[in-house]
Amino acid sequence: MIVEEIMNTEIHTLSPNNTIREASQLMREHKIRHLPIIDEKKCVIGIITERDIKNVLPTREEPNSSLFDAPIDSIMTKNPIVGHPLDFVEEIALTFYESKISCMPIVTAGELVGIVTTTDLLYTYIELTGAHKPGSKIDIRVTDKPGMLFEVSKIFHDHKANVLSVLVYPDGESTTTRILSVRLQVINPLSIIEDLRQQGYNVLWPNLPGVTL
Repeated sequence: MIVEEIMNTEIHTLSPNNTIREASQLMREHKIRHLPIIDEKKCVIGIITERDIKNVLPTREEPNSSLFDAPIDSIMTKNPIVGHPLDFVEEIALTFYESKISCMPIVTAGELVGIVTTTDLLYTYIELTGAHKPGSKIDIRVTDKPGMLFEVSKIFHDHKANVLSVLVYPDGESTTTRILSVRLQVINPLSIIEDLRQQGYNVLWPNLPGVTL
């Protein structure tokens, strides 16, 4: 999946000469927490967040304080990290994690075309994993070797279970095994769990009562 598919193209922006008051009002009006700051050529030169505004203002300051009339460029983050519409979502998520940022302007040909936030990434994760759909999650410890996912998936096929998502995690207890976290469009996975265990797979979750290990 690329950033173009999840970015928000309805972007609210300000110039560096706008005031902190104007930024605060715009955020409240549109219920947003991030504002790209652009120049006359629509090039991104900064970013301001709700937290930036809260950090610069005293907690008990009156709304008519002169601090609100300071220009945005006095508190904005200059030259923020930007992305491209064709960047992979996974790469953008890694940048968010490593750089500890909460939003990223998306730029093409030097011009702002979108914005991505941590909320967008969270919604994308939920959709990709199928967590918003009714179903069951099964965690299985498997040997770390080629073909294991195919072998396990044959059991789901035999039970006519639709696979919503598959995630593969490192196993903290061994370097020779991995954890398959599978979300199935099945409300009662009992028969699938029984079949998995009968065929020698170590089902870690759910550890249902009455199912022999």
